[in-house]
Amino acid sequence: MNTVKGKQTSARSKWLNLLSALRRDQSLYLLALPGILFFLVFKYIPMWGIIIAFQDYSPFRGIQGSEWVGLQHFTELFANPDFALLFRNTLAISLLNLILFFPFPILISLGLNELRSVAYKRLIQTIIYMPHFLSWVIIAGLTLLLFAKGTGLINELFTLWGWPRVDILTNPDSFWVMVTLQAMWKEAGWGTIVFLAAMASVDTQLYEAARMDGAGRLRQIWHITLPAIRSVIIVLLILRLGDIMEVGFEQIFLMYNGAVSEVAEVFDTYVYRTGIEQGDFSYSTAVGLFKSVIGLVLVVVANRVVKRMGQEGVY
Repeated sequence: MNTVKGKQTSARSKWLNLLSALRRDQSLYLLALPGILFFLVFKYIPMWGIIIAFQDYSPFRGIQGSEWVGLQHFTELFANPDFALLFRNTLAISLLNLILFFPFPILISLGLNELRSVAYKRLIQTIIYMPHFLSWVIIAGLTLLLFAKGTGLINELFTLWGWPRVDILTNPDSFWVMVTLQAMWKEAGWGTIVFLAAMASVDTQLYEAARMDGAGRLRQIWHITLPAIRSVIIVLLILRLGDIMEVGFEQIFLMYNGAVSEVAEVFDTYVYRTGIEQGDFSYSTAVGLFKSVIGLVLVVVANRVVKRMGQEGVY
């Protein structure tokens, strides 16, 4: 009897503490409310729709009336002869992004952090931020104007100088590198914001002490700046691994053509073709769910590895 009363008292005490905390920080919770509603309405509630990955979904019968088929669509995906091709192309572009694109903003940030002229630093930042605000349609158009084999500016210059024309847009060997360089040009500047903010929090006395000990700029970067932003780099790397199956539908779709179809078909474009063009909603949802599961597993594994190495991780 006393045990039951003790549990009731403990539960009531927890509720009172929760209400007290809500009342105390009500302004903060109200500030966070729009963001929470956004995620609930546009992220969590639509997740209910993934159930059609396990159904033979028909828009006329709806989710409740469609036939349950279990893992049939996943079995079809893994047995599909295109699966290996899709997996190879998606993974290759993601790995190139991870190897070339991910460290690029860090290098730019380190360079900007070393600039002593504030005006020059802001000018460079503004110039490298601007491509982020261009749509992929504009970037694909610029790429076509520059590198088209027949009328592209680069090839016109090559012809003027007596050099042979280069075929980049329809060359399967250069497609992965081309989309990676496009992404680097568009987003590298925007990616520096987080790293520059982390570098701004480094205690300047550490640099002064290092200079007094005779350390040059490279040694200061290696022994002070990089260790100071290590946790930020690790968190962003883990989050990037979560998107390893996402290579950007819009960019790949715009740069896609028949000559590069063998290297340009990725899971994102495959979902579009099967789901939107062919109307196979259940199968395309299964493909999308497969991508999400791979990303989730990578995040969990990477976070666990990072924690075992003594770092903080994402959660």
